[in-house]
Amino acid sequence: MIPTWLTDSVTPDLDRALHYTLLWGLEALELRMVGRHEERVPFVNEARLRRRLEENEMPVAAIDPGLFMGSVEDRSAWMNELTAFAETLDFCRRIACPRVIASGFASSVERQAEAAEALRRAADLAGPSGVQLIVFHAPDTCAPDTPALASLLGMADHPALRAGWDPAAALVGGEAPGAGVAALAGRIGYVRCADVAPAGKTWKPASFGEGRVGWDAVVRGLAKAGYDGPMSLSMQVDPRPKEGLRAATRLHQFIQKNPPAPRGISR
Repeated sequence: MIPTWLTDSVTPDLDRALHYTLLWGLEALELRMVGRHEERVPFVNEARLRRRLEENEMPVAAIDPGLFMGSVEDRSAWMNELTAFAETLDFCRRIACPRVIASGFASSVERQAEAAEALRRAADLAGPSGVQLIVFHAPDTCAPDTPALASLLGMADHPALRAGWDPAAALVGGEAPGAGVAALAGRIGYVRCADVAPAGKTWKPASFGEGRVGWDAVVRGLAKAGYDGPMSLSMQVDPRPKEGLRAATRLHQFIQKNPPAPRGISR
């Protein structure tokens, strides 16, 4: 497994992000907002980004350009996104990034057929570039939970499409903490690492590894399934720099305790 993190969950400043990555012993970055003005990838200072990545020999595990966040009913909008997607893929090629994170559209499960068409078209573009398109489940989308995400990906049926699993978000949505491994069998390509704790009738962010997700068991389940892809921390608890050190330490411990089985469900 590859311990990584979503950098702007602590800072959009690239130099600080690289400093924390090295300090915490993480192996890669997930990029979304970068720079003083918090530009979203790929529309960032690319020359500086590439230079700093090369200087630190730091790979990028994934980028999140905000793809397919609108309504799937707005066909002209997502068709325009597909047209612009080629630029994102060129950016990935130049920074050697193998994954692009996408949303499942701000629509209902009843519109999965349309969402699957859009995802399949994007995957057709990504596949020849060697890039995986990672689709996350999220409330109020065509994939509100992991079974719905499995259905959407099955409907799209493309080898370049992979599932993004967020166990904390799934737990808040009512799923058992480890259920996503079975629901997304063989399709997981990215894992979001955060934690939550009860707060009355709702949930609140918790320090990674100390909430109700049960990350030791989750990582064990992933390892048994042969998952060897990114485990990306998203810091939600203040002070975030200190939380990052604690979270990275625990993530390393979970991974070291649970080496993946020989067969892989990611590449």
